[in-house]
Amino acid sequence: MAVACLIVFTAQMATTIYLPALPLIERDFGVSRSVAALSVSLFVIGAAAPVVLWGRAADRLGRRAALLASLGLFAVSSAVLIVTTSPTWLLVLRALQGIGAGGAAIIARIAVRDLGDGDALAKRLSVLSIAFVTALGGGQFAGGLIGGWQGGFAVLTAAGVLCVIGTLTIPLRKSSGEKMGMVRIYLRILAVPAFLRPTIAAGLGFATIVLLQEVAPFVFQRHFGLSVEQYGSLGLLFGLAYFGGALLVNRLAARKGSPWLMRAGALVMTGAGALTIALWLVPAIPLTAALVTFIALYCGITFGQAALFPSSMAVAVSEVPAHDAYAVALCGFVAQSIAGVAATIAVLLHENVLWAVVVTVLSLAAFLLVRVRARE
Repeated sequence: MAVACLIVFTAQMATTIYLPALPLIERDFGVSRSVAALSVSLFVIGAAAPVVLWGRAADRLGRRAALLASLGLFAVSSAVLIVTTSPTWLLVLRALQGIGAGGAAIIARIAVRDLGDGDALAKRLSVLSIAFVTALGGGQFAGGLIGGWQGGFAVLTAAGVLCVIGTLTIPLRKSSGEKMGMVRIYLRILAVPAFLRPTIAAGLGFATIVLLQEVAPFVFQRHFGLSVEQYGSLGLLFGLAYFGGALLVNRLAARKGSPWLMRAGALVMTGAGALTIALWLVPAIPLTAALVTFIALYCGITFGQAALFPSSMAVAVSEVPAHDAYAVALCGFVAQSIAGVAATIAVLLHENVLWAVVVTVLSLAAFLLVRVRARE
């Protein structure tokens, strides 16, 4: 669990430690805001695209070999990013970095799935969510302190090396010897509605957070006039919100059950999203009051996602016990893919009301999906 948490922490930090430097990327590379934001989108897309292949690798080659391959790609691409000066190579390397990070994170979850399923799995995944939230808040805070993007990539390189060392020190499941074809296994899993609905809901919740992370640096630094350091420090507050949601899952999974927790999380996200729309539509709100309100609503959406994601994933993968590695990988692939689409759309969403509407629609769709399952 400790090594899995370190891997998830590192993979998520590859986004958050980078966020405060987005306006600097725009300036240093001489690119537009859309291109700077695209470096986030490509990371998310890279993390999503080959996840099903990483699941196959974890099953056929064993967890350790697959982890070392993904972590090696992550560490090398992070190291090269420190010295790159080309906008084109920035985008290419960010995509490769995402491929490595996405593979490492999903294989770490597969290793945790090896320990059990059901509500116990939800509790373990909530511990990974705490690692995620530490990176969400701590990474953003560290990025604000570092100030430059080169230092952030240096930290990620060192973290990747630590993950490799950790992977070499723990026992992990070897190849399962599964003979069935990969495509056939994934199609069989997709045919299970009880797996698909919570998986899509998890992806919609993750997409909401990714979209918020992508637009937030420009909202805070340009609309509200915060400095890089001030925006970075807000990461600690957002981290506490995510920690609260993850702790809720950890404490209530056995008592309330994962289905109840995922519905509650989606409902909180939808309510906070709707209030965010109202914030941008109400005229003449003093800037300070608007800033405080926006921070509170951002925390609300973050809290809801922290409850939704591990609960939905636990519900989904527990429905497919015969193909556990593939189920975890497919769940991650769907979540990352939906988030990648949202991140790409975010490049075009420069109006505050517009992106707030998209956030609310994504959260509402997640809630409706888990409500359907509850009624059935």
